[in-house]
Amino acid sequence: MSNQAMQVRDADDSLSKGEIFEVLQNERRRYALEYLREHGDPVDLGNLASHVAAMEYDCDSTDVSSAQRKRVYTTLQQTHLPRLDEAGIVEYDSDDNLISTTPQTQELTVYLEIVSAGEFPWREYYLSLSAVSLAIVAVLWVGVYPFTLISPLVWATLITVVFALSSVYHTYAGQEMTLSEYMSNQRE
Repeated sequence: MSNQAMQVRDADDSLSKGEIFEVLQNERRRYALEYLREHGDPVDLGNLASHVAAMEYDCDSTDVSSAQRKRVYTTLQQTHLPRLDEAGIVEYDSDDNLISTTPQTQELTVYLEIVSAGEFPWREYYLSLSAVSLAIVAVLWVGVYPFTLISPLVWATLITVVFALSSVYHTYAGQEMTLSEYMSNQRE
């Protein structure tokens, strides 16, 4: 990373949404970041190129031709990795052809998550759950009859348990639904 880019990045560690979307608009960069997220540090450029080529050509990494691998390797080496390094998203050692993650890499993980077509969007689920909870609290406040048969503390506990269980399930279910997982499911 250049000294000027390092100084800018040190002054303000987070990327703007514009920078994030500009970086992630390229499919090869997204595949590279997904591979880094899955495999940890450091990653060899050759392995990364094989994986990205396999994703692009919709095949196993063992089925990638040398020409396909070389095309991906070259553009990663000359264009994409230096761009990611300059943005502070990865650390790219061009001498050893090793790529490592940075704190910025983890920030981008949320942008690589996929919501399946048939899945109820979680933000809508939590919004609905909040609306129902608020309605119950309002009904308890006013003192509407069958709701007052149960103590407000029991209602509060029930609401908290529903939110906690929902959060645990959401965390567990969404843990593996990333770009590479989505692509694997699409091939099957």
